[in-house]
Amino acid sequence: MRNAHAVTDVRAAEAALMAVLPDGALMQRAAAGLASTCGGLLGQVYGSRVVVLAGTGDNGGDALFAGARLASRGARVTVIAAGSRLHEAGARALRLSGGRIIDAAAAAPAMGEADLVIDGILGIGGHGGLREPAATLASLAARAADAGALVVATDLPSGVDADTGETAGAAIRADVTVCFGTVKPGLLVDPGASHAGTVHLVDIGLGPYLGAPAVTAMQSADVAALLPRPGAESDKYRRGVLGVLAGSRRYTGAAVLSVGGAIRGGAGMVRLVSDRPAADVVRQHWPEAVITVLDDLPAGTGAIEAAGRVQAWAAGPGLGTDDHAAGLLAAVLATPLPVLVDADGLTVLARRRDLLSRPAGAVTLITPHAGELARLLDGDHGEIEARRLESVRRAAAELGVTVLLKGSTTVIATPDPGDPVLVNPTGTPWLATAGSGDVLSGLAGALLAQGVRPVRSAAAAAAFLHGLAGRLAAGGGPIGASDIIGALPQAVRLVTAP
Repeated sequence: MRNAHAVTDVRAAEAALMAVLPDGALMQRAAAGLASTCGGLLGQVYGSRVVVLAGTGDNGGDALFAGARLASRGARVTVIAAGSRLHEAGARALRLSGGRIIDAAAAAPAMGEADLVIDGILGIGGHGGLREPAATLASLAARAADAGALVVATDLPSGVDADTGETAGAAIRADVTVCFGTVKPGLLVDPGASHAGTVHLVDIGLGPYLGAPAVTAMQSADVAALLPRPGAESDKYRRGVLGVLAGSRRYTGAAVLSVGGAIRGGAGMVRLVSDRPAADVVRQHWPEAVITVLDDLPAGTGAIEAAGRVQAWAAGPGLGTDDHAAGLLAAVLATPLPVLVDADGLTVLARRRDLLSRPAGAVTLITPHAGELARLLDGDHGEIEARRLESVRRAAAELGVTVLLKGSTTVIATPDPGDPVLVNPTGTPWLATAGSGDVLSGLAGALLAQGVRPVRSAAAAAAFLHGLAGRLAAGGGPIGASDIIGALPQAVRLVTAP
């Protein structure tokens, strides 16, 4: 797991650690880690041109002391003061090591010659967009990056909110962010994640003083530990049977993609309930699926009961949003089984939130994108995109279900405020293609049917594999949803390889 902690918890941990360390020792640990990372990126430190953007706080102090270490190794270090004053001890160390300090007004020539830029303007306490002269320095850093310089952020790119990842106006875009003690939540969630580049964690001793994380990102080993593996005694029923309520006369492809995601996601059997046109197409693509055709059921026969025994349901893709579709969804949600709801099912729930009042102990996972969540919460699409962490927490609390919010950063929250939000670190923009979400629904449903618990872990593992499969399928080029299905076995092999 890659854990991220809220600013208040980081502050408390830093205070507890500083109470048992000599004065200034914690800053020196951070500066040493930052300088070491920068030195590794430069390759040859001697003669390299390093520019430090230094603010007035401790973040600026970390950057100044790191600059001093690089200067002592022969780098030509120029500090650009981003505020009215600098950290006194850091500035003194920088000058004694041979570095120079200039005003922001004279920044352009130095930035134009930089091999590496260290961003130490703002730290984890910064909020809102960068103000002048910091905004101009961010622009100059971007130009330096375009000219080939590396940009390294100190703990957090300036202009990114540490707790949320939100940006309000100008913000530094880093190639590498050197984090001290723990990752900050805003580095794992867009738009902050897209500003952070590669996140490198430096251990400064905070671990024993940190509490529960606010945000967690699964790694390959975490996913591998969750995935069921068939044994000698396994059969199709023991491996998990997923019911899929998807597709309609108009939308046949959604059923094909959901069923495919479930089969390639490891379900021992998939039982599809759908209209004849969708069922016929699924038979051609996935002959192993067991299909209940709604058109063939005698009057008065319950379609969900007629499908047979399952361990979980995935409902909604291509289902339609009329009263008939709502009735089918209501029947699924009336069962005591785990249920995933996506796509058209979410549109139905936006009108019928009462359907989420399920039998005691029944668990529900919904997988909306920002537009669907906006309808569920009667909110604004843009606000949800800009405040993904806040939005997913609110949705989980208000709806009383586990929520997987799809998008540039997939985030997962439960109704329990004590659970950290899970963030998916895999994926590619090529996943933004029609039907991609239907594949994810089938895959996540398959993991639920196989008994992966808690539900948030099943959702996170599915998002991880889905993102990895997207990367494998794309290889840097465009893909369709069917390509994601084809790459799922390879994704599983990569994650579970010894």
